[in-house]
Amino acid sequence: MKFLDQAKVYVRSGDGGAGCVSFRREKFIEFGGPDGGDGGRGGDVVVECVQGLNTLIDYRFKQHFKAKTGVHGMGKNRTGANGGDTVLKVPVGTQVLDEDEETLLADLTEIGQRIVLCRGGNGGFGNAYFKTATNQAPRRANPGQEGEERWVWLRLKLIADAGLVGLPNAGKSTFLAAVSAARPKIADYPFTTLHPNLGVVGVDGREFVMADIPGLIEGAHEGVGLGDRFLGHVERCRVLLHLVDGTCEHAGKAYKVVRGELEAYGGGLTDKPEIVALSKADSLSPELRKEQLARLKRASKRTPVVLSSQSGEAVETTLRQLLAVIDEAKAQEEAEAMPKLKQETWRP
Repeated sequence: MKFLDQAKVYVRSGDGGAGCVSFRREKFIEFGGPDGGDGGRGGDVVVECVQGLNTLIDYRFKQHFKAKTGVHGMGKNRTGANGGDTVLKVPVGTQVLDEDEETLLADLTEIGQRIVLCRGGNGGFGNAYFKTATNQAPRRANPGQEGEERWVWLRLKLIADAGLVGLPNAGKSTFLAAVSAARPKIADYPFTTLHPNLGVVGVDGREFVMADIPGLIEGAHEGVGLGDRFLGHVERCRVLLHLVDGTCEHAGKAYKVVRGELEAYGGGLTDKPEIVALSKADSLSPELRKEQLARLKRASKRTPVVLSSQSGEAVETTLRQLLAVIDEAKAQEEAEAMPKLKQETWRP
């Protein structure tokens, strides 16, 4: 199954059913009167967050979704049935944006969340509704209201606790495969990873989710390489693990290239906690290892971790550092949410 994280769809709610003009006609009943029923309401277009999906591939070949029209009213005061709703099922982490790709309509981050994109039109009144003491035989009925229509963008941002960033071939997929059951494609050429991958990482009897995205190169914010569109998948992460290839020409420059792309992208990525690691330590000689570590330390202004996904060197230590930052971020989020919760539940 292909990974699709963005789709543009057209949605239209159902029109309301028309009211009916009808009169009661029965044998031996002299004054029948109007008995035209109202039309049914048109169906809504709803976006719902469901379990079991991790991509928007369902919207690759079908982009038009229309709800059912309400049934017209009928004689004998029969109201038309309401039109059926159309439900767009999306994975957790999906954002719904207006056609301008900037106005956020909804951010679905929990299973069961729903948003009504377009409401169905109301049904029209039948002639029985217009009966009065002075107009006992009205011959008018309302048509149903038209439904709403719009184009929207569905954009998926994976929900993970930690995110992997770095240049292509920095060892991100190898690290994810070493610490989780995920099996991303791994090869000795740049841009092996073409779409994000998720893995559940276990350490000290606990688990957290890690996201691996395609590598960034200089000019990615201008569309160079695969661009920076996949950075949206680490926007929700609580911590970033920045892997720098120890076998590259200059570890400090490689670090600054990725940081420059994160700053150009925005989205608060540069404000997130970051753990810097020098990867592929098993391929470095002691002299080169010391030199690259010093370069990376100067560039990042912090002490990097030296790890190897192949030999397992410092892998456990790195995971424990990530888990500590995640726990701290969770505690801070709970502390910030507590006053708001008390304010909502307070009653005078």
